[in-house]
Amino acid sequence: MISLPASTKITITGDLGSGKSAVSRILCDRTGYSYVSTGRIQRQIAEEYGVDTLELNRRADTDPSIDERIDGISIELGKDNKGYIVDSRMAWFFLPNSFKVYLKIDVRIAAARILSDVNRSSEQYKDLEDAVPKILARKQSENERFLTKYGADCANLDNFDLVVDTGSRSPDEVAGLILKGLAMKLAGEKFPHSL
Repeated sequence: MISLPASTKITITGDLGSGKSAVSRILCDRTGYSYVSTGRIQRQIAEEYGVDTLELNRRADTDPSIDERIDGISIELGKDNKGYIVDSRMAWFFLPNSFKVYLKIDVRIAAARILSDVNRSSEQYKDLEDAVPKILARKQSENERFLTKYGADCANLDNFDLVVDTGSRSPDEVAGLILKGLAMKLAGEKFPHSL
């Protein structure tokens, strides 16, 4: 386990299928921090409504209670002095003092990963050609909603401390790069923005 300040928060966001959940779990194992996934909460809400996550995003455009329910979790974490790994689209915005990480991946690689993940019951696609436009539509819908609602530009990678391409890296390797970047930031050392 790596020794970090007890109140450190690492916020992980990024492209769908980029490995956020897998990397977050490894970071929890290595740091001892608690794990919070707003994506998991979003999928649970989608199941409650009996819709997929793309449809839930469309509904969130007109039903503010959906975002309030999801975003409220990140806001509350900011009041907590414990360490967290937060896998969330907007935690970087609501936790400005966190170490903000964006995981990026080519959409076709992401679609293949999502199609092979049996735990994504609210994100079912017929095949790769069905998945790619729906993944892109979901990302665009979320980005537009967050920009309109909060003025938060999720597409501007300058908002993040570290950007990691996960297409050819294992979750272990990605977690290692994140912890190295965080250690360098805490030591006041310069580290690469994009890897």
